[in-house]
Amino acid sequence: MDFSAGIAEEKIKVALQKGEFENLPGKGKPLPKDDLTGVPDELRLSYKILKNGGFVPPEVQLKKEMVTLEELIAVCRDDKERSGLTQRLNEKIIRFNNLMEKRKMSQSSAFHSYQHKIYRKMY
Repeated sequence: MDFSAGIAEEKIKVALQKGEFENLPGKGKPLPKDDLTGVPDELRLSYKILKNGGFVPPEVQLKKEMVTLEELIAVCRDDKERSGLTQRLNEKIIRFNNLMEKRKMSQSSAFHSYQHKIYRKMY
């Protein structure tokens, strides 16, 4: 055991003895299901760090923006404003499709099979 691991272990033991872990939220309950089950083990930590930091892939961000624009269009009463929102949505759809094409998603049979589930998970 290296020096820093020894210090950490000692601090954990002291905290346990003081009862500092007794009233933690979720104590005795199972951990939430890992939503990165399809991600290779060596990439999971990186994905979790990015996710916790609020970073998402560009296609996910675009999809979120597209959903927001679709919702705004659905409730918009002004024709001029609706036209502008529709134009912005069309631009985002084109950018999204270009990103997906660059990643060769359109050629993936697995992607076509699970596309609706993937999109539902994105937003």
